Amino acid sequence: MDYSTINYEIEDSVALITLSRPDNLNAFTIEMSHELIHAFQKGSEDDNVGAIIVTGSGRAFCAGMDLDPNLENVFGLDESMQPTLNDMRNNINDPKIHNGVRDAGGKVVLSIFECKKPVIAAINGAAVGIGATMTCAMDIRFVSTKAKVGFVFNKIGITPEACSSWFLPKLVGFQTALEWCYTGEILPPETLLNERFVKEICEPEELLGKAKEFAKKIVNHSQVSMALTRQMLYRNSAFDHPLKAHEVDSLSIFYASMGAGKEGVKSFLEKRAPEFTDKASTDMPDFYPWWEN
Repeated sequence: MDYSTINYEIEDSVALITLSRPDNLNAFTIEMSHELIHAFQKGSEDDNVGAIIVTGSGRAFCAGMDLDPNLENVFGLDESMQPTLNDMRNNINDPKIHNGVRDAGGKVVLSIFECKKPVIAAINGAAVGIGATMTCAMDIRFVSTKAKVGFVFNKIGITPEACSSWFLPKLVGFQTALEWCYTGEILPPETLLNERFVKEICEPEELLGKAKEFAKKIVNHSQVSMALTRQMLYRNSAFDHPLKAHEVDSLSIFYASMGAGKEGVKSFLEKRAPEFTDKASTDMPDFYPWWEN
């Protein structure tokens, strides 16, 4: 796919996805959603990629949905339909539902959620609406001193999207998540750090470097163990009993101990850096993805 709304480049095993509509503050479009889904799927399966960083070009990260007044529905939804919850549960991949009802930002976030590689946000400027909610699905968030984040949906008469009702309370707790969504306030970096939404506040010129520095710490780990770890923490923490996590944990450590774990133990005993050769694209254990069984 040729990208027109994002840039995608790989350097030192890190894929950098840059939202690239700077004249529009990187406002989100349906075209951008398709390109982001493709980019996350591409990075997930590329053995040359150990981590993914997402940032914005120019002075914004993403100013939310591009509210084009010439569109009948600015969210790209088909107003002739009357979808039900049954449609969403049983016909979610039907083309009419997929294209006319499903939230475009949510489809992007699900591609992040399903990604095998760690995803790091470098929030360089304004991030509101989908610009804020897409970062909730990313693993680590660095924020510029110039950035502001807003979950502004109620202010314009809509609701949180992009699966943020699942992610945001897990990040900051229910009270804070509700407060941010109820008020729609624009949140400064200090608030984001205090509520542990972001890992670190950075000067603008240091932001991307900080994200890359973090990525370099993890890109040479076992791709299989990293992919399993990412999915285990997200999915197992949502189980209703720890026994279900134990089942997955047991299989994961069993197969890891027979694969990359042998090199990890050997390198530890030999006091050298490990040289992992397993690939997330081809070497995932047979029980993965366990959530589909």
